Amino acid sequence: MEGETNLNTLLQSLKPNLNDGSYVFITVKDIQHISREDILFEFKEKEGITIILEKNKADELNFTYEFVASWITLTVHSALDAVGLTAAVSTALTKYDISCNVVAAYYHDHIFVSTKDTEKAMEVLGEFSKK
Repeated sequence: MEGETNLNTLLQSLKPNLNDGSYVFITVKDIQHISREDILFEFKEKEGITIILEKNKADELNFTYEFVASWITLTVHSALDAVGLTAAVSTALTKYDISCNVVAAYYHDHIFVSTKDTEKAMEVLGEFSKK
């Protein structure tokens, strides 16, 4: 199944979905002591391995973190080579001083925003489908 590439179609079909829970970004040197079941996202950088975990799991494992986020999934199936979706979403959120961290996966884009901005971010993202 191919993903959508037309920016207008993508934006009108975003259908943001707020996932339950709070999430944190941490960095570790290796992940062998962390269950794969608990890792939402993993990316290897030369400084360390960045992972996203549920806040409760990070607390249980005694990790420190600086940013507590809500996880919003853009349920439209965007193609990996689609142009402009991340820019449009981040620009719209920027107008309300909302920082976003975007993770592009195969089927969907996932937006992480500070928990204090969750309600407004959902409202802003929901506006795309009303246009």
